[in-house]
Amino acid sequence: MAQVSEEREDRVDATGAHPAATPGTPEPGDAGTPATPEFPGTGTAAETPVVPETSGTGEAVRLSAAGAAEATSVPGAEVAQETKPESKPETKKASKAGRNLPAAIGVALLLGAAIIVSLLTVRYLFIGIIAIAIAVGTFEFAGVLRRVADIRVAMIPVLVGGQAMIWLAWPFGREGALTAFVLTVLACLLWRLPGGAKGYLRDISASTFAAAYLPLFGAFAAMLVPPSDGVGRVLAFLIGVVASDTGGYIAGVLGGKHPMAPAISPKKTWEGFAGSVIGGVVAGALTLSLLLDGHVWQGVIFGVAIVLTATLGDLVESLIKRDLGVKDMGTLLPGHGGIMDRLDSLLPSAVVSWLLLSAFVPV
Repeated sequence: MAQVSEEREDRVDATGAHPAATPGTPEPGDAGTPATPEFPGTGTAAETPVVPETSGTGEAVRLSAAGAAEATSVPGAEVAQETKPESKPETKKASKAGRNLPAAIGVALLLGAAIIVSLLTVRYLFIGIIAIAIAVGTFEFAGVLRRVADIRVAMIPVLVGGQAMIWLAWPFGREGALTAFVLTVLACLLWRLPGGAKGYLRDISASTFAAAYLPLFGAFAAMLVPPSDGVGRVLAFLIGVVASDTGGYIAGVLGGKHPMAPAISPKKTWEGFAGSVIGGVVAGALTLSLLLDGHVWQGVIFGVAIVLTATLGDLVESLIKRDLGVKDMGTLLPGHGGIMDRLDSLLPSAVVSWLLLSAFVPV
């Protein structure tokens, strides 16, 4: 009974009235007294006509009158209006292409024009383009490692040794490139000695990887130039990579639904890979048969190999960036990122191109 009285007092207090309690007055909803109906969804009492107070029922009447006053204001509606979530502004959908497409196309055309001009005028200028791209890519890679992971690449040995690998590959072939690479690694070991033991192995490992991944792989692209049909070899290499990337990009944007490696590169799909295979095979068959007097079947093998190495290079670059927690290696090329972001599929493909073309079309 005490609990019922306290509940009744609480309800009366909520109305702002303080009437004297009437002993024995039943609560609305108790046995013998019908409960006051509520507005659906508001939790407030339905409007009840006010009747003159009679003996033994004054408490109930006053409560009914208070409920009627509350019902006229329908506080539940006000609360609902106040708590109504604000409509969120519509966010602009990101382009399915995943990049600034006009800028990307413009930059690609400029780079392609520079390469074509160099090959059709003095083809050895292409080696200079490779050397510049490798130097810039080394700066980007070393800069990201230092900013994000405090890993210090031995910049001077890797830059100087990298240029030696590329330029020595011109007259001396792979022997010159490999010799320069070994000397570069030795120079990195010596260069890092004054820094002490802390982080030594980490820094040397990064320096060696940078020297191998960038200038040593780039040296194989430089070795495509010296033969008399060097222009055709370089074009077969570049057209194969571009066809693979373009075919995969178009197929992925138009119909990519099944991720190829979601943990590494979520945007790369099997549909895109199929587009890369089609583009690479067609490009390989045409370039080897028309530019290098090779067989169509050789071009098909060449195209498949280029697709595999270009895809591998793209995945490796994505894994490196994911490990470092960065989106791009640089910002030099609008719509593309940095130089390193354009070299990812070219570098490993250069090695395979030189190996296969040396076997299919001997000098």
